[in-house]
Amino acid sequence: MLKLLPRRFYSRSPEIVARALLGKLLIRDLQGKRLTARITEVEAYLGLIDPASHAARGLTPSNAILFGPSGHVYVYFIYGMYYCLNVASHLPGEAGGVLIRALDPIDGLETMADLRGLPHNTKPKLLTGGPGRLCQALDITRNNSNGLDVTSRTSAIRIADDGHRPTEIQTTPRIGISKAADRPLRFIIGGTTPP
Repeated sequence: MLKLLPRRFYSRSPEIVARALLGKLLIRDLQGKRLTARITEVEAYLGLIDPASHAARGLTPSNAILFGPSGHVYVYFIYGMYYCLNVASHLPGEAGGVLIRALDPIDGLETMADLRGLPHNTKPKLLTGGPGRLCQALDITRNNSNGLDVTSRTSAIRIADDGHRPTEIQTTPRIGISKAADRPLRFIIGGTTPP
């Protein structure tokens, strides 16, 4: 049975939340269709004390979600082409978030392939392996998703627990960043090959 993760789940250190999100289900309701995928790779960003975090420069209109109540979607745009999905995760009065880096699709694969402009027989890893790909596959943009509350049953993006527990979690340095890249804050379900 699916259990929606409550706000208190996200009201902890981003490092703790990141590891705990592995194996959980990301649910996206899109124009009457439900897309579901299991979270397989994440990175933690530690707010003001983390030079790689969007919160490191302090509170701004564009990063305010990372400082607000935990459990809200923070979407940003990179390289002028890709959106990245994060969930605000931090202790009360602090800032931070978790970047969702990869998913294992479960339901709605044909819709995901259509959104990515790929054939329906495309390998799942090519649909949602990587932060930009998964946002394309789930039609997540800053305009349609930024600020959504993943703890609300009526939200178009939710994260739920179906009882699945990863048997192995690998820890590595974060990738694709230039600041604080050596910190071991990237977590991957063992046995999955990162994109």
